[in-house]
Amino acid sequence: METGKLIQSFQDSWDSFVEQIPSILAAILVIALGIFIANKLTDLSRKFIAGKSADPLMTNFLIKAIKTVFVIIVIMFGLKVAGLDGIATGVLTAAGASAVILGFAFKDIGENFISGIILSFNRPFNINDTVSIGDIFGRVKSMEFRYTKLKTFDGKDVYIPNSDVIKKPVFNFTEDGYFRMDFMVGIAYENDIDKAKKIILDTMNSHPLSLKDEDREPFVMTDELGVNSVNIKVFFWVAAEDYRRDALMIRSEMIDQVKINLLTNGISMPANIQELKWYKE
Repeated sequence: METGKLIQSFQDSWDSFVEQIPSILAAILVIALGIFIANKLTDLSRKFIAGKSADPLMTNFLIKAIKTVFVIIVIMFGLKVAGLDGIATGVLTAAGASAVILGFAFKDIGENFISGIILSFNRPFNINDTVSIGDIFGRVKSMEFRYTKLKTFDGKDVYIPNSDVIKKPVFNFTEDGYFRMDFMVGIAYENDIDKAKKIILDTMNSHPLSLKDEDREPFVMTDELGVNSVNIKVFFWVAAEDYRRDALMIRSEMIDQVKINLLTNGISMPANIQELKWYKE
């Protein structure tokens, strides 16, 4: 008797499954077609959004968001076509619970991902900006949801977690394209300090790439009295998009020309001299 009931139950389940096969096949077809359309929609969205926005991180965020939402809608519709509305509700519930569990299990990854979303809407730099994040100094090469890639000036590629970008101080050296640079000049104590300052200022003002507007004009100041020289600190502004080469080359030219002009005008620049003596015992 029990065996007969078991066989009958199995037969009923099989018949029910066979009846649902067309619906299941239709659901699979709907989901497959939906994913295909989602991929095509993603490609079209990438071209459209990339043409409207120069922000790669925002572009990636919008494209992934569009694809994810579309795929979820397709899957839910496919389950409904298969007559599995209850399973669809269960999938959503399980997905929510799984998200919470995975959030605790992969806290750092989730934190970096959320930080990437925040940076999509509000961040202190763009691609090719020269920045300092913590103790890492370099040029921004790419931005992803989990990390920001910097190329240091000695050629290293550094991948910084986006959570660090959010938490740590960020110094942007190229946001407006202006840099204030400085260097030190030491002159002998017997030289005229005011004369030396005037020569230095004239040199700064004569350089075509030294800014001279009211907010960014060059200036000099007596910085300290050294062991064998009066040290004068020189400050000047330059407009350069590339912090690595342009600004540093201008600084080098300034130093060379200041040295030439000081020596030409009789301003001596003493150097530290060490005298070694050997004594016989």
